[in-house]
Amino acid sequence: MTLQERIAGVEERVARACAASGRDVADVKVIAVTKYVSLETVSAVLDAGLEDIAESRWQDAEPKWNALGHKGTWHFIGHLQTNKVKDVIGKFQYIHSLDRLSLARELHKKAEAAGLTVNVFLQVNISGEDTKFGLAPEEVPGFLRDIAALHRVKVIGLMTMAPYEAEPEQTRPVFRGLRELRDELNLLALTPEPIQELSMGMSNDFEVAIEEGATRVRLGTVLVGHEEGE
Repeated sequence: MTLQERIAGVEERVARACAASGRDVADVKVIAVTKYVSLETVSAVLDAGLEDIAESRWQDAEPKWNALGHKGTWHFIGHLQTNKVKDVIGKFQYIHSLDRLSLARELHKKAEAAGLTVNVFLQVNISGEDTKFGLAPEEVPGFLRDIAALHRVKVIGLMTMAPYEAEPEQTRPVFRGLRELRDELNLLALTPEPIQELSMGMSNDFEVAIEEGATRVRLGTVLVGHEEGE
């Protein structure tokens, strides 16, 4: 299957999921996860009209960003080590994996030095799996209070990863839980502006995520293919 065929297939599935849940397709942004594909494929993805690129490790992203960083919008979706903040700040417009105070402080420090504001998603471990990073849902209100003074760190959304399920419908409670948490947080008014974005849903389960309110879906294999071993 060609890249264009995969893109068309994803667009059709996104449209169906939006129609099924009464949502506007314009409210869902597809992010192409390119961590397992080559520089050439990333270039083709951007040329095909996909504007949002996601990487999860700076060492893998660096040659791609050096060649193509002037194009598109770049998202960092992996676990971000504090000592790597200096590499990604100012290059990735969105960080999807803020999960601890030390990282928030380093993001603020580096953003302050660069004179910019960094848009972040709080990573929340809705499923409670030991193998996943992220704040526990009950930790999020306190975390938002702790980082309130870090004015260079702008929380625009929440992110979660559901367990891989052979039947995607089984992921629904995870996605619903993130949406409900966002709504609860907005009632508490812990951020200067309401939290709007929900980064959730991947190749196996993005339609369910959209039905539950995802505004950003992170799609790798189903959209861009898979060239290297995971």
